[in-house]
Amino acid sequence: MFPTMRILLRLIKYLFLGLLAVIFAGLATMYIMDPVVTTRLLTVPFGADSGPLERVSGGPLIDIPTTSTGKISPEALANAIAYGEETRSHALIVYHDGAIELEHYYPGHDAKEITPTQSMHKSVLAMLVGIAIEDGFIESVDDPAYLYLPEWANDQRQAITIRHMLQQSSGINFATFGINPLGGFFQLMLGADVTPVALNLEQEVPAGTRFDYNSAIPQNMGLIIQRATEKRYAEYLSEALWQHLGVPDAWVVLDSEENSMPRTSCCLDATARSWLRLGMLHLDKGRVGSHQLVPEEWMRKVVTPSEHNPNYGYFTWLGTEYDQYRYYNRKTSTRVLHSEPYAAPDVIYFDGFGGQRVYIIPSKKVVIVRTGAIAPAWDDAYLPNVIVRGLPE
Repeated sequence: MFPTMRILLRLIKYLFLGLLAVIFAGLATMYIMDPVVTTRLLTVPFGADSGPLERVSGGPLIDIPTTSTGKISPEALANAIAYGEETRSHALIVYHDGAIELEHYYPGHDAKEITPTQSMHKSVLAMLVGIAIEDGFIESVDDPAYLYLPEWANDQRQAITIRHMLQQSSGINFATFGINPLGGFFQLMLGADVTPVALNLEQEVPAGTRFDYNSAIPQNMGLIIQRATEKRYAEYLSEALWQHLGVPDAWVVLDSEENSMPRTSCCLDATARSWLRLGMLHLDKGRVGSHQLVPEEWMRKVVTPSEHNPNYGYFTWLGTEYDQYRYYNRKTSTRVLHSEPYAAPDVIYFDGFGGQRVYIIPSKKVVIVRTGAIAPAWDDAYLPNVIVRGLPE
């Protein structure tokens, strides 16, 4: 080997070792500053939870009919399965007109598996708020939030209502994914004490003037549920909703054992069939069998386009207007492809980061559930459109 090559290889080796030393020194410093966030940053990408779990008890299971002679074309179902495989899905369920036409689990996964589904929890929280109003724990969607969050009573935040929160027009400032791995965004998503992080954000613009998707807002809404009901969030979610769905137990993720606050902007872990049941509530106007579980009028409000974003209702996304790329807020470059307009005009969907989805299409009596690995190139138009186009004219 030529001497210059030996020198070059030696230099590369030293540079590599130096880089490793810098990385380990940085991690050690981060761990000293915040061992919880640092540990979770390193372990959550490999399947660990972002905190301890609290059970949401289910009730007696209710069977969902299945059919092998449905109306959706075999080609459409095959294309849906193929897209699920391409995007490293775990489960894919297609329900149509009273029965499951496709329930497919990919290799290594099955019906009992619970996949983290990120922000799909927000759309469940929207239903729970309606039940809490019906139960009298919250008087009105137009209640000032400070009635339940007195920390907001003495500044501009006193103008924020429950409705503003549900429509993501609170005007509250928020931290986004940035270069500081111990900053506010990571404290909200992974920190051991999420309540002060979410509560102490300042007002940036007047409430009701601008849409900005902000995960601190559903986190504070979960706190409102706990304070208004004087019950653990998981307990009220179970009593008011989960026990009546006919599904097995689910789990919420807490920030820590010490503080025990559930992460209500994300982190409701449940089976794919459980998510199907939640989607069916939109088809059935809040009913499970003969039981009006969520008020019908509230279910209508959940999917009414909001003033500042026609594609958003109450913590729930809508397909009202077409944009090729859907952005979440003005601060982030994160976007989701919509390769074409929806083939049906009334698409409703729960959105979890990376392609965790429940699509509901009331006009076609369809619910589609997809859970799985994070799919950065997820196309929000593909599954709804391939299934709608597979239905008979």
